[in-house]
Amino acid sequence: MIIAIDGPSGSGKSTLGRMLAHALKLLYIDTGSMYRAVALATIEAAIDPGDKEAVTALANRIEIDLKGDPDSLSVLLNGRDVTDQIRTESVTEMSSIVSTIPGVRRAMVERQRALGKRGAVLNGRDIGTVVFPDADVKFFLTAVPEERADRRYKEDQISASSSATYAETLVDMIERDRRDSTRADSPLKLADDAIVVDSTGKSIEQVFEEMMGSINHG
Repeated sequence: MIIAIDGPSGSGKSTLGRMLAHALKLLYIDTGSMYRAVALATIEAAIDPGDKEAVTALANRIEIDLKGDPDSLSVLLNGRDVTDQIRTESVTEMSSIVSTIPGVRRAMVERQRALGKRGAVLNGRDIGTVVFPDADVKFFLTAVPEERADRRYKEDQISASSSATYAETLVDMIERDRRDSTRADSPLKLADDAIVVDSTGKSIEQVFEEMMGSINHG
């Protein structure tokens, strides 16, 4: 069974993806972590992200693996656990640049398809449209930008991964939405057969119940 969850940054994809994978006993694939791993590798190799060919070659060369259960998913880069390192501000910034490179996206799509063959819950920006267009169930999670920025800001406060203010987080999120939805290669867009779930003003539990209901009735 393949469940695709797409949506903009801060819409709750990761949390809900983990909850669904747990409930359905499926592999959880956080595709954002894979792009973050490419970003970390780019930083460590001191490659200019403007050199798209070099970044693409690196993305094709490195080994990325996801291990563990959905709640404690470890991200491995060339066999090394980089779960914490990929959450830093510099990696977040680099990730939003390298993830727009067509060659990098193609390299990651191949890996996501290979990982997902076992049955999985995948979240990202192009799962239902590009990676698994024939997924069993497709969700498109959304929420108003202010609420998404508030969630991201609170997460960053708890993890101390960013020093940005709420206002800066909101500006960054709106810019990221624009970049994600206007890029040439696999932009963020709604799949024709996706179930739209607006999480504005709802608790995670409410959204989870709504999504489980759609899966069980699907």
